[in-house]
Amino acid sequence: DFLTVHVGPHLHEIAAQGLKVVANAGGVNPSGLAAALEQMIKDKGLSLTVAYVEGDDLRDRVDELRKAGTTDMFVDTPFPDHVVSANAYLGAFPIAAALAAGADIVITGRVVDSAVVLGPLIHEFGWSEGDLDLLAAGTLAGHLLECGAQVSGGTFTDWRDVPDFHNMGFPMAECCADGHFVITKPDNTGGLVNTATVGEQIVYEIGDPRAYMLPDVVCDFTQVQLEQVGDNRVSVSGARG
Repeated sequence: DFLTVHVGPHLHEIAAQGLKVVANAGGVNPSGLAAALEQMIKDKGLSLTVAYVEGDDLRDRVDELRKAGTTDMFVDTPFPDHVVSANAYLGAFPIAAALAAGADIVITGRVVDSAVVLGPLIHEFGWSEGDLDLLAAGTLAGHLLECGAQVSGGTFTDWRDVPDFHNMGFPMAECCADGHFVITKPDNTGGLVNTATVGEQIVYEIGDPRAYMLPDVVCDFTQVQLEQVGDNRVSVSGARG
């Protein structure tokens, strides 16, 4: 689908507008997808640079992990005897490095979902590994966007308040170098962005909101401030790392 639906048909527009694309679409073979995409770009007569992030595949380290006594992080069950796949969740800095090297399109294997947003922010704003509050803020932006239209009303508890469901608008984050950002959606689309839709998505699938553990930073979202600053515009600040 990456080649035939989501990105491949839009390569001319991506090149014309000078857009950057980051996608965790590589599955179990990010290098293969990158090679196929490079061939498609060549066939279309375009000049776009493709990079891919690998290193998440740990199948060659299964014996090492088992001998180390690795157990399930939640219920402490032992490492399984039969393993089909074993992947580590990587973070955002390899994505930022690929962008810094001049990539127009970055394909990853397994990374945390928020990394595809945090990586470009690290690259754009020059954030470092020690900027923990900024990394938490960028992670929060990515976390709010990672489930698509959920934050713009798609899974809102008060779903009856959400207009025009069939034309649901996907969310956007307008991000600043200080970590503050605004969640919004395209004009003339359905859905709803308010402090409640954003607040619900903040606590979605993170476990402890005081300690959301990710490869680059452990996030504390308990002091996050939400402010309605316009129609379908919510300002978000206060994440800590």
